Amino acid sequence: MRKQTDQLFKEQQFDPNNFFLIAGPCVVENEEMVFSIAEKVQRICKNLGIPYIFKASYRKANRTSGNSFAGIGDEKALQLIQQAGQRFNIPTTTDIHSAPEASIAANFVDVIQIPAFLCRQTDLLLAAAETNKIVNVKKGQFVSGPAMHFAVDKIKQAGNQQVWLTERGNSFGYQDIIVDYRNISWMKEHKVPVIMDCTHSLQQPNQTSGITGGNPLLIETIAKAAIATGADGIFIETHPNPSQAKSDGANMLQLDLLEPLLEKLVRLRKAVI
Repeated sequence: MRKQTDQLFKEQQFDPNNFFLIAGPCVVENEEMVFSIAEKVQRICKNLGIPYIFKASYRKANRTSGNSFAGIGDEKALQLIQQAGQRFNIPTTTDIHSAPEASIAANFVDVIQIPAFLCRQTDLLLAAAETNKIVNVKKGQFVSGPAMHFAVDKIKQAGNQQVWLTERGNSFGYQDIIVDYRNISWMKEHKVPVIMDCTHSLQQPNQTSGITGGNPLLIETIAKAAIATGADGIFIETHPNPSQAKSDGANMLQLDLLEPLLEKLVRLRKAVI
């Protein structure tokens, strides 16, 4: 597991005993936002010795309402993600939604992310594996931690040993998500890095308004518990003004609150390792 992460973060100075962070806006909204978030989070992580990956979706294919914002254009958004990585010397990630997107996204990012709803799509997993990039598979809301070994096996059997798994809670088809922290331990048994998605695990989906709700006041609680139970990485979507975000604003962390949260998590990590 260490070889995967150490190679990815080789350009950064960090505490090798720290967790790593995947953070950024839910979706690319414009150039200024991408660069300002990447710059601020990179500075915070450098000061705290946290390895950092910039995350943004280049397109939001999974939206409750057909009227919801989907993106500024695939190529333009992918180029902005790539430019953020180059400007601040940090790895980047984005999610894909179909097999043909894998090879396209791989030209711009370092880590390919598989959305939770698509974690069992064999053609998608194989296409991601064939890019030879790290593949981060989010555990479906309908899947157990132990069952995620099937996703890991598909990618490894395609010749790619670089697999990560991300916990993001379980849904029972209603309007809330529950986090079972046993999944972190269970997924670590698959011998891959395990990440906790601290923002999507607080979504309140299936709202009658067609706009997903959330409970960001509990992000710190989710993150602390994840560190205490052995998560290798933390995933947090963040925005300078979540109420104005074009996607998932209801469960994102306000950017100004990220640094004090990470300071607490670093202290907690030192106490539990």
